[in-house]
Amino acid sequence: MTEASDIPQRRTFARIGTFLAERRGLVRDYFSAISGAGGRLVFSLAYFIALANTLSIAEFGMFATASAAGVMLSRILAFGFISALYRTATIRPNLIGTFTAGFMLLGVASLPLLAAASFGVYLLFFAGTVPLSVFTAIVFAEALLWRPVEVALIVNNGLGKFGRAAVLAILATALRALGAVLFMFSAQHSIWAWSWFYISANAASLLLAFGWFYPRQRLRLRIELYMRRLADSIYVAGAEVLFYLQSEFDKLLVLAIGGPHLAGIYAIIMRLVDLTAIPIRTFSMMLVQRMMRAPDLLSRLTVKSGIEGGVFAVSTAALAALGIVLHFFPNALGKNVSEAAPLVALAICVPGLRNLVEYQAELLFARGQTLVRALNLGLLAALKALLLTYVLTTITDTSDLVLSLNIVFLLLYLASMLLTYSALRRPAKAI
Repeated sequence: MTEASDIPQRRTFARIGTFLAERRGLVRDYFSAISGAGGRLVFSLAYFIALANTLSIAEFGMFATASAAGVMLSRILAFGFISALYRTATIRPNLIGTFTAGFMLLGVASLPLLAAASFGVYLLFFAGTVPLSVFTAIVFAEALLWRPVEVALIVNNGLGKFGRAAVLAILATALRALGAVLFMFSAQHSIWAWSWFYISANAASLLLAFGWFYPRQRLRLRIELYMRRLADSIYVAGAEVLFYLQSEFDKLLVLAIGGPHLAGIYAIIMRLVDLTAIPIRTFSMMLVQRMMRAPDLLSRLTVKSGIEGGVFAVSTAALAALGIVLHFFPNALGKNVSEAAPLVALAICVPGLRNLVEYQAELLFARGQTLVRALNLGLLAALKALLLTYVLTTITDTSDLVLSLNIVFLLLYLASMLLTYSALRRPAKAI
Protein backbone atom coordinates (compact mmCIF):
# COMPACT_ATOMS: atom_id res chain seq x y z
CA MET A 1 0.00 0.00 0.00
CA THR A 2 2.81 2.37 0.82
CA GLU A 3 4.51 1.88 -2.55
CA ALA A 4 1.20 2.30 -4.42
CA SER A 5 0.37 5.52 -2.57
CA ASP A 6 3.80 6.93 -3.47
CA ILE A 7 3.16 6.62 -7.24
CA PRO A 8 1.08 9.86 -7.65
CA GLN A 9 3.65 11.75 -5.57
CA ARG A 10 6.50 10.44 -7.74
CA ARG A 11 4.63 11.41 -10.89
CA THR A 12 4.07 14.92 -9.50
CA PHE A 13 7.78 15.33 -8.72
CA ALA A 14 8.65 13.97 -12.18
CA ARG A 15 6.35 16.53 -13.84
CA ILE A 16 7.86 19.33 -11.73
CA GLY A 17 11.36 18.16 -12.66
CA THR A 18 10.45 18.09 -16.36
CA PHE A 19 8.90 21.58 -16.12
CA LEU A 20 11.99 23.01 -14.41
CA ALA A 21 14.33 21.33 -16.90
CA GLU A 22 12.39 22.81 -19.83
CA ARG A 23 12.46 26.28 -18.26
CA ARG A 24 16.17 25.98 -17.52
CA GLY A 25 16.75 25.00 -21.14
CA LEU A 26 14.69 27.95 -22.36
CA VAL A 27 16.55 30.40 -20.12
CA ARG A 28 19.91 28.93 -21.20
CA ASP A 29 18.96 29.23 -24.88
CA TYR A 30 17.76 32.80 -24.40
CA PHE A 31 20.97 33.90 -22.68
CA SER A 32 23.03 32.16 -25.38
CA ALA A 33 21.09 34.05 -28.04
CA ILE A 34 21.06 37.38 -26.18
CA SER A 35 24.83 37.16 -25.68
CA GLY A 36 25.13 37.30 -29.46
CA ALA A 37 22.80 40.29 -29.53
CA GLY A 38 24.86 42.00 -26.82
CA GLY A 39 28.13 41.41 -28.63
CA ARG A 40 26.59 42.50 -31.88
CA LEU A 41 25.30 45.67 -30.21
CA VAL A 42 28.79 46.58 -28.96
CA PHE A 43 30.47 46.06 -32.33
CA SER A 44 27.58 47.70 -34.20
CA LEU A 45 28.06 50.79 -32.06
CA ALA A 46 31.82 50.77 -32.73
CA TYR A 47 31.14 50.37 -36.46
CA PHE A 48 28.66 53.25 -36.39
CA ILE A 49 30.98 55.60 -34.48
CA ALA A 50 33.95 54.90 -36.76
CA LEU A 51 31.98 55.28 -39.98
CA ALA A 52 29.75 58.22 -39.03
CA ASN A 53 32.79 60.24 -37.97
CA THR A 54 34.96 59.35 -40.99
CA LEU A 55 32.55 60.02 -43.83
CA SER A 56 31.01 63.46 -44.12
CA ILE A 57 27.42 63.71 -42.88
CA ALA A 58 26.15 63.93 -46.48
CA GLU A 59 28.15 60.85 -47.58
CA PHE A 60 27.06 58.93 -44.48
CA GLY A 61 23.47 59.75 -45.43
CA MET A 62 24.05 58.47 -48.97
CA PHE A 63 25.67 55.26 -47.70
CA ALA A 64 23.03 54.59 -45.03
CA THR A 65 20.23 55.10 -47.54
CA ALA A 66 21.87 52.93 -50.21
CA SER A 67 22.56 50.26 -47.57
CA ALA A 68 18.89 50.34 -46.49
CA ALA A 69 17.87 49.87 -50.13
CA GLY A 70 20.36 46.99 -50.39
CA VAL A 71 18.87 45.27 -47.36
CA MET A 72 15.40 45.60 -48.89
CA LEU A 73 16.55 44.32 -52.29
CA SER A 74 18.46 41.41 -50.70
CA ARG A 75 15.11 39.83 -49.79
CA ILE A 76 14.63 39.04 -53.49
CA LEU A 77 17.61 36.64 -53.34
CA ALA A 78 16.44 33.05 -53.95
CA PHE A 79 12.84 34.31 -54.16
CA GLY A 80 12.53 34.19 -50.37
CA PHE A 81 13.49 30.51 -50.13
CA ILE A 82 15.37 31.34 -46.94
CA SER A 83 12.02 31.02 -45.13
CA ALA A 84 11.69 27.39 -46.26
CA LEU A 85 15.27 26.76 -45.13
CA TYR A 86 14.50 28.24 -41.70
CA ARG A 87 11.35 26.13 -41.26
CA THR A 88 13.31 23.06 -42.31
CA ALA A 89 16.07 23.76 -39.77
CA THR A 90 13.43 24.25 -37.06
CA ILE A 91 11.17 21.28 -37.83
CA ARG A 92 13.02 18.83 -40.17
CA PRO A 93 16.77 19.42 -39.76
CA ASN A 94 17.71 16.27 -41.68
CA LEU A 95 16.70 18.10 -44.90
CA ILE A 96 18.99 21.11 -44.45
CA GLY A 97 21.38 19.88 -47.16
CA THR A 98 18.52 19.42 -49.61
CA PHE A 99 17.06 22.86 -48.94
CA THR A 100 20.49 24.51 -48.99
CA ALA A 101 20.95 23.17 -52.52
CA GLY A 102 17.55 24.63 -53.38
CA PHE A 103 18.56 27.99 -51.93
CA MET A 104 21.72 28.03 -54.05
CA LEU A 105 19.83 27.08 -57.22
CA LEU A 106 17.08 29.65 -56.68
CA GLY A 107 19.68 32.23 -55.64
CA VAL A 108 21.32 32.03 -59.07
CA ALA A 109 17.91 32.07 -60.80
CA SER A 110 16.90 35.22 -58.88
CA LEU A 111 19.92 37.30 -59.97
CA PRO A 112 18.33 38.84 -63.12
CA LEU A 113 15.30 39.98 -61.10
CA LEU A 114 17.56 41.32 -58.34
CA ALA A 115 19.63 43.28 -60.87
CA ALA A 116 16.53 44.72 -62.59
CA ALA A 117 14.90 45.72 -59.30
CA SER A 118 18.15 47.32 -58.10
CA PHE A 119 18.46 49.42 -61.24
CA GLY A 120 14.83 50.51 -60.93
CA VAL A 121 15.32 51.59 -57.30
CA TYR A 122 18.47 53.47 -58.30
CA LEU A 123 16.68 55.40 -61.04
CA LEU A 124 13.77 56.21 -58.73
CA PHE A 125 15.64 57.36 -55.62
CA PHE A 126 19.41 57.65 -56.15
CA ALA A 127 20.15 58.78 -59.70
CA GLY A 128 20.73 62.43 -58.76
CA THR A 129 22.75 61.87 -55.57
CA VAL A 130 24.67 58.56 -55.45
CA PRO A 131 27.01 57.34 -58.24
CA LEU A 132 25.78 54.11 -59.86
CA SER A 133 29.11 52.38 -59.16
CA VAL A 134 28.81 53.11 -55.42
CA PHE A 135 25.18 52.02 -55.28
CA THR A 136 26.00 48.78 -57.14
CA ALA A 137 28.89 47.99 -54.79
CA ILE A 138 26.74 48.53 -51.68
CA VAL A 139 23.83 46.44 -52.98
CA PHE A 140 26.29 43.69 -53.99
CA ALA A 141 27.71 43.66 -50.45
CA GLU A 142 24.26 43.57 -48.81
CA ALA A 143 22.48 41.11 -51.12
CA LEU A 144 25.18 38.66 -52.22
CA LEU A 145 27.62 38.76 -49.31
CA TRP A 146 25.82 39.74 -46.10
CA ARG A 147 22.45 38.09 -46.80
CA PRO A 148 24.03 34.59 -47.02
CA VAL A 149 25.73 35.30 -43.67
CA GLU A 150 22.24 35.91 -42.28
CA VAL A 151 21.22 32.55 -43.78
CA ALA A 152 23.93 30.83 -41.70
CA LEU A 153 22.67 32.65 -38.60
CA ILE A 154 19.04 31.73 -39.38
CA VAL A 155 19.86 28.04 -39.88
CA ASN A 156 21.84 27.80 -36.64
CA ASN A 157 19.04 29.50 -34.72
CA GLY A 158 16.52 27.17 -36.35
CA LEU A 159 18.56 24.20 -35.17
CA GLY A 160 18.54 25.61 -31.65
CA LYS A 161 22.31 26.20 -31.75
CA PHE A 162 21.97 29.64 -30.26
CA GLY A 163 25.50 29.68 -28.88
CA ARG A 164 27.05 29.08 -32.33
CA ALA A 165 24.74 31.67 -33.86
CA ALA A 166 25.73 34.15 -31.14
CA VAL A 167 29.44 33.63 -31.81
CA LEU A 168 28.92 34.03 -35.56
CA ALA A 169 26.85 37.20 -35.06
CA ILE A 170 29.57 38.71 -32.88
CA LEU A 171 32.44 37.78 -35.19
CA ALA A 172 30.67 38.90 -38.38
CA THR A 173 29.73 42.24 -36.85
CA ALA A 174 33.25 42.61 -35.48
CA LEU A 175 34.64 42.17 -39.02
CA ARG A 176 32.41 45.00 -40.22
CA ALA A 177 33.58 47.16 -37.32
CA LEU A 178 37.20 46.29 -38.15
CA GLY A 179 36.58 47.36 -41.75
CA ALA A 180 35.23 50.72 -40.55
CA VAL A 181 38.22 51.25 -38.22
CA LEU A 182 40.71 50.40 -41.00
CA PHE A 183 38.84 52.80 -43.27
CA MET A 184 39.11 55.50 -40.60
CA PHE A 185 42.92 55.17 -40.67
CA SER A 186 43.16 54.94 -44.46
CA ALA A 187 44.30 57.75 -46.75
CA GLN A 188 41.04 57.96 -48.75
CA HIS A 189 37.79 58.88 -46.93
CA SER A 190 35.34 59.01 -49.84
CA ILE A 191 32.19 56.90 -50.09
CA TRP A 192 33.71 55.10 -53.09
CA ALA A 193 36.77 54.09 -51.03
CA TRP A 194 34.50 52.93 -48.19
CA SER A 195 32.48 50.70 -50.54
CA TRP A 196 35.60 48.56 -51.14
CA PHE A 197 36.25 48.23 -47.41
CA TYR A 198 32.59 47.31 -46.98
CA ILE A 199 32.76 44.60 -49.66
CA SER A 200 35.94 43.17 -48.11
CA ALA A 201 34.44 43.04 -44.58
CA ASN A 202 31.27 41.33 -45.79
CA ALA A 203 33.23 38.86 -47.94
CA ALA A 204 35.33 37.91 -44.90
CA SER A 205 32.12 37.39 -42.90
CA LEU A 206 30.74 35.14 -45.65
CA LEU A 207 33.86 32.96 -45.67
CA LEU A 208 33.72 32.69 -41.89
CA ALA A 209 30.02 31.79 -41.84
CA PHE A 210 30.17 28.97 -44.36
CA GLY A 211 33.69 27.81 -43.57
CA TRP A 212 33.11 27.23 -39.84
CA PHE A 213 29.50 27.72 -38.80
CA TYR A 214 27.20 26.21 -41.42
CA PRO A 215 26.03 22.64 -40.69
CA ARG A 216 27.73 19.97 -42.80
CA GLN A 217 25.20 18.03 -44.86
CA ARG A 218 25.37 16.59 -48.35
CA LEU A 219 23.79 18.87 -50.97
CA ARG A 220 20.97 17.15 -52.86
CA LEU A 221 18.71 18.70 -55.46
CA ARG A 222 14.99 17.81 -55.24
CA ILE A 223 13.22 20.13 -57.63
CA GLU A 224 9.73 18.81 -56.87
CA LEU A 225 10.24 19.54 -53.16
CA TYR A 226 11.24 23.14 -53.89
CA MET A 227 8.29 23.71 -56.20
CA ARG A 228 5.88 22.86 -53.39
CA ARG A 229 7.50 25.51 -51.18
CA LEU A 230 8.12 28.13 -53.86
CA ALA A 231 4.74 29.91 -53.74
CA ASP A 232 4.98 30.36 -49.98
CA SER A 233 8.60 31.53 -50.32
CA ILE A 234 7.61 34.13 -52.91
CA TYR A 235 4.93 35.43 -50.52
CA VAL A 236 7.63 35.70 -47.84
CA ALA A 237 10.03 37.45 -50.24
CA GLY A 238 7.31 39.92 -51.20
CA ALA A 239 6.45 40.48 -47.56
CA GLU A 240 10.11 40.99 -46.64
CA VAL A 241 10.61 43.52 -49.44
CA LEU A 242 7.47 45.34 -48.34
CA PHE A 243 8.51 45.14 -44.70
CA TYR A 244 11.87 46.76 -45.39
CA LEU A 245 10.23 49.21 -47.77
CA GLN A 246 7.91 50.44 -45.01
CA SER A 247 10.77 50.20 -42.50
CA GLU A 248 13.38 52.08 -44.56
CA PHE A 249 11.18 54.21 -46.82
CA ASP A 250 11.72 57.19 -44.56
CA LYS A 251 15.45 57.23 -45.43
CA LEU A 252 14.69 57.08 -49.15
CA LEU A 253 12.19 59.92 -48.92
CA VAL A 254 14.48 62.11 -46.80
CA LEU A 255 17.27 61.68 -49.36
CA ALA A 256 14.95 62.36 -52.30
CA ILE A 257 13.16 65.36 -50.73
CA GLY A 258 15.62 66.79 -48.20
CA GLY A 259 18.98 66.03 -49.84
CA PRO A 260 22.12 64.20 -48.63
CA HIS A 261 22.91 66.36 -45.55
CA LEU A 262 19.43 66.03 -44.02
CA ALA A 263 19.53 62.35 -44.97
CA GLY A 264 22.78 62.05 -43.01
CA ILE A 265 21.32 63.68 -39.89
CA TYR A 266 18.22 61.51 -40.18
CA ALA A 267 20.29 58.35 -40.78
CA ILE A 268 22.33 59.02 -37.62
CA ILE A 269 19.15 59.29 -35.54
CA MET A 270 17.54 56.21 -37.07
CA ARG A 271 20.75 54.20 -36.75
CA LEU A 272 20.68 54.85 -33.00
CA VAL A 273 17.01 53.82 -33.03
CA ASP A 274 17.97 50.63 -34.91
CA LEU A 275 20.44 49.66 -32.21
CA THR A 276 17.58 49.36 -29.70
CA ALA A 277 16.00 46.66 -31.91
CA ILE A 278 18.94 44.21 -31.69
CA PRO A 279 17.95 42.55 -28.35
CA ILE A 280 14.23 42.74 -29.28
CA ARG A 281 14.86 40.75 -32.48
CA THR A 282 16.49 37.99 -30.44
CA PHE A 283 13.36 37.69 -28.32
CA SER A 284 11.12 37.75 -31.42
CA MET A 285 13.18 35.02 -33.09
CA MET A 286 12.78 32.66 -30.13
CA LEU A 287 9.07 33.45 -29.82
CA VAL A 288 8.57 32.70 -33.54
CA GLN A 289 10.20 29.29 -33.09
CA ARG A 290 7.88 28.45 -30.20
CA MET A 291 4.83 29.61 -32.17
CA MET A 292 5.79 27.36 -35.08
CA ARG A 293 5.36 24.44 -32.69
CA ALA A 294 2.46 25.94 -30.67
CA PRO A 295 0.43 28.36 -32.88
CA ASP A 296 -2.00 29.24 -30.04
CA LEU A 297 0.75 30.50 -27.75
CA LEU A 298 -0.62 34.09 -27.80
CA SER A 299 -4.29 33.22 -27.49
CA ARG A 300 -4.66 35.09 -24.17
CA LEU A 301 -4.96 38.88 -24.08
CA THR A 302 -2.77 39.17 -20.96
CA VAL A 303 0.10 37.42 -22.74
CA LYS A 304 -0.23 39.62 -25.84
CA SER A 305 -0.40 42.88 -23.93
CA GLY A 306 2.37 41.85 -21.54
CA ILE A 307 4.79 41.07 -24.37
CA GLU A 308 3.96 44.25 -26.29
CA GLY A 309 4.29 46.36 -23.15
CA GLY A 310 7.69 44.81 -22.45
CA VAL A 311 8.93 45.41 -26.01
CA PHE A 312 7.85 49.06 -25.86
CA ALA A 313 9.29 49.66 -22.37
CA VAL A 314 12.71 48.12 -23.13
CA SER A 315 13.01 49.96 -26.46
CA THR A 316 11.98 53.33 -25.00
CA ALA A 317 14.26 52.98 -21.98
CA ALA A 318 17.21 52.21 -24.25
CA LEU A 319 16.74 55.37 -26.33
CA ALA A 320 16.00 57.47 -23.23
CA ALA A 321 19.30 56.36 -21.69
CA LEU A 322 21.14 57.21 -24.89
CA GLY A 323 19.38 60.58 -25.11
CA ILE A 324 20.45 61.45 -21.53
CA VAL A 325 24.08 60.55 -22.26
CA LEU A 326 24.12 62.65 -25.45
CA HIS A 327 22.42 65.56 -23.66
CA PHE A 328 25.26 65.87 -21.15
CA PHE A 329 28.04 64.57 -23.43
CA PRO A 330 27.07 65.52 -27.01
CA ASN A 331 30.51 64.49 -28.36
CA ALA A 332 30.36 61.03 -26.75
CA LEU A 333 29.81 59.35 -30.13
CA GLY A 334 32.00 61.71 -32.16
CA LYS A 335 31.93 65.16 -33.69
CA ASN A 336 29.61 64.35 -36.62
CA VAL A 337 27.11 62.57 -34.37
CA SER A 338 27.06 65.57 -32.02
CA GLU A 339 25.14 67.54 -34.67
CA ALA A 340 22.24 65.11 -34.31
CA ALA A 341 22.66 64.58 -30.53
CA PRO A 342 20.02 67.18 -29.45
CA LEU A 343 17.45 65.51 -31.72
CA VAL A 344 17.78 61.93 -30.45
CA ALA A 345 15.56 62.34 -27.37
CA LEU A 346 12.81 63.91 -29.51
CA ALA A 347 12.23 60.51 -31.16
CA ILE A 348 11.56 58.91 -27.76
CA CYS A 349 8.57 56.75 -28.80
CA VAL A 350 9.87 55.78 -32.24
CA PRO A 351 12.00 52.73 -31.21
CA GLY A 352 9.19 51.08 -29.23
CA LEU A 353 6.53 51.64 -31.89
CA ARG A 354 8.87 50.63 -34.73
CA ASN A 355 9.97 47.46 -32.93
CA LEU A 356 6.34 46.54 -32.22
CA VAL A 357 5.42 46.79 -35.92
CA GLU A 358 8.36 44.48 -36.71
CA TYR A 359 7.36 42.08 -33.92
CA GLN A 360 3.76 41.89 -35.14
CA ALA A 361 4.90 41.05 -38.67
CA GLU A 362 6.90 38.13 -37.25
CA LEU A 363 3.81 36.73 -35.52
CA LEU A 364 2.10 36.17 -38.87
CA PHE A 365 5.21 34.49 -40.27
CA ALA A 366 5.31 32.15 -37.26
CA ARG A 367 1.75 30.99 -37.96
CA GLY A 368 2.39 30.46 -41.67
CA GLN A 369 0.10 33.34 -42.73
CA THR A 370 2.63 34.60 -45.27
CA LEU A 371 0.20 35.97 -47.86
CA VAL A 372 -1.73 37.94 -45.23
CA ARG A 373 1.59 39.21 -43.90
CA ALA A 374 2.60 40.43 -47.35
CA LEU A 375 -0.72 42.22 -47.85
CA ASN A 376 -0.52 43.85 -44.42
CA LEU A 377 3.02 45.06 -45.02
CA GLY A 378 1.99 46.47 -48.40
CA LEU A 379 -0.74 48.49 -46.74
CA LEU A 380 1.66 49.72 -44.03
CA ALA A 381 4.24 50.70 -46.65
CA ALA A 382 1.63 52.77 -48.53
CA LEU A 383 0.45 54.41 -45.30
CA LYS A 384 4.01 55.25 -44.26
CA ALA A 385 4.74 56.75 -47.67
CA LEU A 386 1.69 59.03 -47.41
CA LEU A 387 2.42 60.11 -43.83
CA LEU A 388 6.12 60.79 -44.40
CA THR A 389 5.58 62.61 -47.66
CA TYR A 390 3.17 64.90 -45.86
CA VAL A 391 5.59 65.46 -42.96
CA LEU A 392 8.63 66.08 -45.18
CA THR A 393 6.83 68.52 -47.47
CA THR A 394 5.06 70.55 -44.77
CA ILE A 395 7.57 70.70 -41.88
CA THR A 396 10.83 72.54 -42.48
CA ASP A 397 12.27 72.70 -38.96
CA THR A 398 14.39 69.60 -38.25
CA SER A 399 13.40 69.39 -34.56
CA ASP A 400 9.68 69.52 -35.40
CA LEU A 401 10.22 66.93 -38.12
CA VAL A 402 11.85 64.46 -35.70
CA LEU A 403 9.15 65.14 -33.09
CA SER A 404 6.40 64.46 -35.63
CA LEU A 405 7.87 61.00 -36.26
CA ASN A 406 6.36 59.87 -32.94
CA ILE A 407 2.87 60.52 -34.36
CA VAL A 408 3.75 58.86 -37.69
CA PHE A 409 4.94 55.68 -36.00
CA LEU A 410 2.00 55.68 -33.58
CA LEU A 411 -0.41 55.67 -36.52
CA LEU A 412 1.60 52.91 -38.20
CA TYR A 413 1.54 50.84 -35.01
CA LEU A 414 -2.23 51.21 -34.61
CA ALA A 415 -2.77 50.16 -38.22
CA SER A 416 -0.40 47.21 -37.78
CA MET A 417 -2.13 46.12 -34.57
CA LEU A 418 -5.54 46.17 -36.23
CA LEU A 419 -4.36 44.21 -39.27
CA THR A 420 -2.24 41.70 -37.35
CA TYR A 421 -4.59 40.71 -34.57
CA SER A 422 -7.54 40.51 -36.97
CA ALA A 423 -5.51 37.99 -38.98
CA LEU A 424 -4.45 36.06 -35.87
CA ARG A 425 -8.09 35.16 -35.19
CA ARG A 426 -7.94 32.87 -38.22
CA PRO A 427 -6.56 29.31 -37.87
CA ALA A 428 -2.80 28.95 -38.27
CA LYS A 429 -1.61 27.46 -41.53
CA ALA A 430 -0.31 23.90 -41.23
CA ILE A 431 3.41 23.63 -41.95
